[in-house]
Amino acid sequence: MLFGTVTRRSTGVCRPVARDRSFAPAPRRPVTDFALTPDQQELQARARDLARGPVAANAAQVDRTEAYPWDNVRALTEAGFMGMTIPRAYGGQGRSFLDAVLVIDEMTQACGVTARIVVEANMGAVSAIMIYGTESQRRLAADLVLAGDKPAICITEPDAGSAANEMTTRADKRGDRYLLNGRKHWITGGGVSRLHLVFARVFDEHGAEQGIGGFIAVRDETKGLVIGQRELAVGLRGIPENGILFQDMEIALDRVVLPPGGFRHGFADLMNVYNAQRVGAATVALGLADGAYRLALDYAGRREQFGRPIAEFQGIQWMLADMSTLSDAARMLIHRAAARANPFSEPTEAAKAKVFASETAIKISNDALQIFGARGYSRNELLERIARDARMFTIRGGTAQILRTVIAARQLCPCRGRRASRHGTAPTIQSAAGARREGPPPWLPVRRRAIRQCDVCRWQRTRSRSCPRRYCNRGAARRRGC
Repeated sequence: MLFGTVTRRSTGVCRPVARDRSFAPAPRRPVTDFALTPDQQELQARARDLARGPVAANAAQVDRTEAYPWDNVRALTEAGFMGMTIPRAYGGQGRSFLDAVLVIDEMTQACGVTARIVVEANMGAVSAIMIYGTESQRRLAADLVLAGDKPAICITEPDAGSAANEMTTRADKRGDRYLLNGRKHWITGGGVSRLHLVFARVFDEHGAEQGIGGFIAVRDETKGLVIGQRELAVGLRGIPENGILFQDMEIALDRVVLPPGGFRHGFADLMNVYNAQRVGAATVALGLADGAYRLALDYAGRREQFGRPIAEFQGIQWMLADMSTLSDAARMLIHRAAARANPFSEPTEAAKAKVFASETAIKISNDALQIFGARGYSRNELLERIARDARMFTIRGGTAQILRTVIAARQLCPCRGRRASRHGTAPTIQSAAGARREGPPPWLPVRRRAIRQCDVCRWQRTRSRSCPRRYCNRGAARRRGC
């Protein structure tokens, strides 16, 4: 935890809260130690060799033809980079998110599309299923991903983007199955992905709404899943962004991903796993920034004007210095977030990493293009593709503005160091100064109506009163439960 140590009050002795890590990634090193282990160095070297070889050779053609890089996917599968974070019990390697970040970083410097495939094959939908899915669901997901499939997570709708909980896709229970109807758009991998994790508003047989849940659908096996029109994206053109229609799509009960909190709180629990995918997206942005910086550094040393290399001019030197500084800062944020990333972590680390890395990628690619001058504006240069690819990351996976709101809410709310427990007793917080802030009594289950919880700051209370700070009593925060 960033602001204190979470403890339980069951014995009167402060001790770390026990969590079920049976399906969590490999144990993490201390977040302040970013020195790579020999195994991670070997993993990084293998990824670098693959990236600089066949992946780099195909990158320009992938962008030009806008075709999915199946050859690269086969190479990734053979190298063991698809499904690295899947537990060993299901055929994976049980690697940490930091290991995945190292591979993603190397791939991005050769091909952003291939890097995004690695992100979604190790984070996001597959992590949600591995954490909250049943045994059969985990094996289904593992078999598909380890065979080379890039899962698709279906959340965004035409009228539900940043306000994802306003989705209108609905799942109506009909006996031993659910019927899904609705529409999603901008689904990454639509038409090439087989495994889909679909989010929909759930209704029981009497038409009463129960919440939002996740449903597993497999393309070519699940009836009613229709791939819609492809969007013509500005960058990352080799990975399709499609609309998807659900027309009475039948989902059996054993394909419903149901966290312990049930449908009422299931959407929040499933979305917590999405934090790791934001770290992956930040890593792709960082790789693009690094690629642009290295191109600019090399070009500034070769390009001569006024009788000397332009790298000797102070204005260019300052631009290169800023680019290097921003890149290193983004890497530190990403590695810290990756080292802390697990389905139960605070979302602020992933949000900070994604906001900073995505905006850094845009700035560095723009500055690099400025150093190249007219040559950088040519479509014959790699820099042009990097500038197009980088623009997406302040939008997809949580806009920079929404993520700033997430960060600010955690900083301003009184219980910013606390992760509410819906599946056990309420934790307490012990700060560095030793002061204790208590939630509800540990003997009182959170699921009882006597306890209310703020959806913004997670403050739990047993009496009908507002959160202790004004922040949560304003505007949208008040409507969400404070």
